[in-house]
Amino acid sequence: MQTGLDTHIRFDWITGGMHGSAIEVSCRKLGQLQSLFRDQARVVELSPETLVYRVECWYPVEPGTLGGLFWGVTTIAPGKVGDEYFMTHGHFHEVADRAEFYITVRGRGALLLMDRLGRTRFEPMESGSMHYIPGGVAHRVANTGETPLVFAGCWPSDAGHDYGTILTSAFGARMRDVNGEPVLVPEADYVCPCH
Repeated sequence: MQTGLDTHIRFDWITGGMHGSAIEVSCRKLGQLQSLFRDQARVVELSPETLVYRVECWYPVEPGTLGGLFWGVTTIAPGKVGDEYFMTHGHFHEVADRAEFYITVRGRGALLLMDRLGRTRFEPMESGSMHYIPGGVAHRVANTGETPLVFAGCWPSDAGHDYGTILTSAFGARMRDVNGEPVLVPEADYVCPCH
């Protein structure tokens, strides 16, 4: 992780593009995310090289810096595994009380929010929508549209990411295509080990 190379970058509010030498890019392909999807039979029908989402991040301070902020832009490709929309991995923060902002640049999606008891709800995302994610809440984004979903995020530099809890427990509900509409469908056999 590079830090401190630039004290500023350029951000395009129309496209969501970031420009500057300190920006780091990571891509998540279906082969890296396949265990997150409900319909494992459909996952293997798709190429593991299918790009699900791309993240660009700017880390102007060292990770763990108290009082610092990070900025990132995520682009989720349109697509589904069976009836479940392409989505990000989702995470809690390692420092549980750290909050985060998401701002939708373009596209259409759903921000899934889950508390430590597994109760899951969602907020619709569309161009210009801004979302406050409180501390102690897991968050994941699904692209429910037919074009790329682009959103920016800002979070404390000491927050960290807890992906492990989501790997073992998933979310209490999933965004699925039900008769052509995105619907948050509870997991009938969900047992939350998070509390």
